[in-house]
Amino acid sequence: DWAGTKMKVINRETGEIIPAHIFVSTLGKSGYPYVEAFDSENLENWITAHVHAFEYYGGTPRQLVPDNLKTGVKKACNYDPVINKTYLEMAEHYGCAIVPARSRKPRDKAPAEGTVGDISTWIIAALQNQRFFSFREINIFIREKLNSYACKPFQKKEGSRRSVFAEFDQPALRPLPAKPFEMSTWKVATVSFNYHIEVDKMYYSIPYSYIQKKVDVKTTSAVIEVYFNNTRICSHARLYGRPGQYSTNPEHMPPNHRDMSHGTVTGLSPGLVKSATVQENWFSRYWRPKRLNSRNTSHVLAFLSSPTGIRL
Repeated sequence: DWAGTKMKVINRETGEIIPAHIFVSTLGKSGYPYVEAFDSENLENWITAHVHAFEYYGGTPRQLVPDNLKTGVKKACNYDPVINKTYLEMAEHYGCAIVPARSRKPRDKAPAEGTVGDISTWIIAALQNQRFFSFREINIFIREKLNSYACKPFQKKEGSRRSVFAEFDQPALRPLPAKPFEMSTWKVATVSFNYHIEVDKMYYSIPYSYIQKKVDVKTTSAVIEVYFNNTRICSHARLYGRPGQYSTNPEHMPPNHRDMSHGTVTGLSPGLVKSATVQENWFSRYWRPKRLNSRNTSHVLAFLSSPTGIRL
């Protein structure tokens, strides 16, 4: 969950005060906490906080009980909640089930609620008068206070949160996977007439049979994956650098476009070849100096098919 009380980070150059949002997680029997400050409560930070918490605990629990915040749960429901797709992927990667706390059922996450209150007084209040100039700096101080909090003896029973964690919770954790979860985002895109989709001003080819269909696009730092009806239909290495770059797989092109991608017009119908000859001056000026490829093929075909010719 996110603690209601926020801390502050000061921009050293401008003096701007940036709110620090505090993520808090606990393990069931011990209440052993993990705490980290972030610049916002967005999805990326929500996922990153979970990954860091699992690494801190040295394993993963079998069940996650989040609050019904929008970054984790798209639609709250006591019986059939809709989980955010990226959050669900992360849980599957670590072998966890997501069981959101039910509305108006505080007992569903009483340990976390109690720890959030304790954290607010023990850690946040203790650091409230400190001046921090980066999130790295504030998280170093939080980690120091967190260790003290975990080792603090219980008032009404023996041991501490750390000792109970070592005895009960830690042995029950599942081992971490070989690689940490890689953050991804999803969007819906419509395949254009040139069988490409746009992602962050870059263009990626899709099998031409999906032209004008809506597809689900999964984006990570390294890969673009495209799904249709929950089935992956293609993937590309993600492009970086100058906007407007194309990643085109020749197998995604119609047969006549594959011919044009080799610099020929053999794939055109006789009528279009005649049209190309009639308008040779325009074609020579605008296209002949360039090698025909998947990026301009669709523009050539659209032009040659136009009954009115060139529009300037």
